[in-house]
Amino acid sequence: MDRDDLEPRAAKPKPRDLDLMGVEELNDYLAELEQEAERVRAKIADKTDYRGTVESLFKT
Repeated sequence: MDRDDLEPRAAKPKPRDLDLMGVEELNDYLAELEQEAERVRAKIADKTDYRGTVESLFKT
């Protein structure tokens, strides 16, 4: 068993309370979320490309 298995998992962050935010704050928050989504899409593309490359090496 790995020592990390014994550590408690980090709690998921709670969503922000949108009711407390003004329109400008909401637009800024949305821009942050869109940037993060783009970062995740890029990482998915990297991993997909890497996996395809590795799989092509082992094809007969």
